[in-house]
Amino acid sequence: MRVTLHLVTAADYLALRPALQPMLTASLRTLKTRADGLDLAKLTAYAHTKLPATFEQLRPQLAQQFRHHDERALGYAVRTHLPLVQVPTDDPWAFPSSAAFASAESWLAQKPGSASAESWLAQEPDPSLLVLVRRYLAAFGPATIRDAQRWSGIADLAPAFEALRPDLVTFRDDKRRELFDLPGAPRPPADTAAPVRFLPDFDNLILGHDDRRRIVADEHRPALSTKNLQVKATFLVDGFVAGTWTIERAKHTATLVLAPFIALSKPTRAALEAEGALLLAFVEPDATTRVVRIPR
Repeated sequence: MRVTLHLVTAADYLALRPALQPMLTASLRTLKTRADGLDLAKLTAYAHTKLPATFEQLRPQLAQQFRHHDERALGYAVRTHLPLVQVPTDDPWAFPSSAAFASAESWLAQKPGSASAESWLAQEPDPSLLVLVRRYLAAFGPATIRDAQRWSGIADLAPAFEALRPDLVTFRDDKRRELFDLPGAPRPPADTAAPVRFLPDFDNLILGHDDRRRIVADEHRPALSTKNLQVKATFLVDGFVAGTWTIERAKHTATLVLAPFIALSKPTRAALEAEGALLLAFVEPDATTRVVRIPR
């Protein structure tokens, strides 16, 4: 889930946001000593009164109120500890570089819940964690506990899995690791045909497991991310990452450029060209000329 932007329904936000707070709190480690002595309750309460605002507008106000703390660290702490909603704009397929944020409570007219102290003291998983695990398995099962932990950033999901065990089914993979899944989830045979697919950057299918051999070969993983931790857009052949893609725009022409990791057969190239044409029509509807370029 990471400290990034997500498009979710209001109901999902209210159900899932509380489960992610331990991960978000742990992310303060990246600030090192810049978060020392910071009163998070006072900081978030003050920030709440200044929203909606962009962080460019908010950070100087935070720095004025909390003079002994780093301005950027204050902004990061607010991002991770005050449930926020990015105010939507009319920007197509994107958002402004300096976006405004509102508190989730004001936007949704309902405050996201918080982890129950009683449940933690009783060593029982918070209900929001159980929702998170079930939703994870619905998308990415069968999966190990480590898979779910890597995807979510939450350190110990074993109690949640154990609480759900009576309602789940289990398997063993090629390394004898225990896999969990929902009973009614689709699990097609291994020889089921998988059509070519284009995935956007940062797609959770690429990031959803600790063992990513099920989607990308180890030798190709270094080519999927950049030095500044951007995860590239990819395309799948037979269910596995076979390369990356970008779209180049020049006036009225949109070109989908593929960078394959493997040799592509003629039928595969034809399938990628057909699927790529659909992608271009979807993403670049105003282009008068659309081209799919696959290097030989």
